[in-house]
Amino acid sequence: MDDTAGPPEAPSRVQRFLIITGSAGLLLAMATDAVAVLGRHAGFAVIGSIEIFQVSIVVALSSCVLMVSLMNRHATVDLIVGRASDGTKKVLAQIGRAALALTFGLVAFGSAWVAMDLWPTTEMTELLAIRIAPFRLIWIAACTIAAIHFAVEFVKGTRK
Repeated sequence: MDDTAGPPEAPSRVQRFLIITGSAGLLLAMATDAVAVLGRHAGFAVIGSIEIFQVSIVVALSSCVLMVSLMNRHATVDLIVGRASDGTKKVLAQIGRAALALTFGLVAFGSAWVAMDLWPTTEMTELLAIRIAPFRLIWIAACTIAAIHFAVEFVKGTRK
């Protein structure tokens, strides 16, 4: 958790890229779903709207995970951390960093395992035939970068 009380810094190029890609994915998902709902009420179907929604959300979620991780803005339980002594706060922060590194590492490992098993099958969505592999790679890359980030932060925290 970042305890800075001042105004946020101007976003870097990487942060701007993540904001734009995440926003584009979220806007595409919302627009597709809105048109599909409107179509159901108006009497026409939007073929493949769920598939477009799903791949758009992968892009939005991957960008969001990276953005929040690189800014050290993951949620913490302030009820406990806010009342702890400085030494306890440091220990809890280290436990959180280790847990996040382990969690993102395991998610990346599991996702890579599934991707390797399904790679030869050229897995695609049913209606629009959108290849799933590129979106799996985006998710794996996001989780791997987040895991590395928290592992580095953990090591930096042990040196303080």
